[in-house]
Amino acid sequence: MIPEHLRYTAEHEWVSGDGSAAVRVGITDFAQQALGDIVFVQLPDVGATVQAGESLGEVESTKSVSEIYAPISGTVAAKNAALDDQPELINTDPYGEGWLIEITPADPASVAGLLDGAAYGELINK
Repeated sequence: MIPEHLRYTAEHEWVSGDGSAAVRVGITDFAQQALGDIVFVQLPDVGATVQAGESLGEVESTKSVSEIYAPISGTVAAKNAALDDQPELINTDPYGEGWLIEITPADPASVAGLLDGAAYGELINK
């Protein structure tokens, strides 16, 4: 399941939006399946600055702890507070209720530089 309207990173994050306003970020269905049952999520606070390719938090599952990487540079505009009590939303609805944060892009054009659905599909099916 790879929604075509989203953009993706090679580290398995997705981005919703074109960069003209804050974009929503989450981890892909592929990533949540590889992680297994997610039990805890650590996310940056609203107002924090994130840099593309750098860690912005962690997802802890029953199998391991994995870094979440910023798909673009910018400022955290919102974080999904529901994950504090229900981190399993990432497993049950990774492209919906399981979103992680919203980032106001430092460079709106950076979103266009991410992978499209077809390119991400090729990456995970290698």
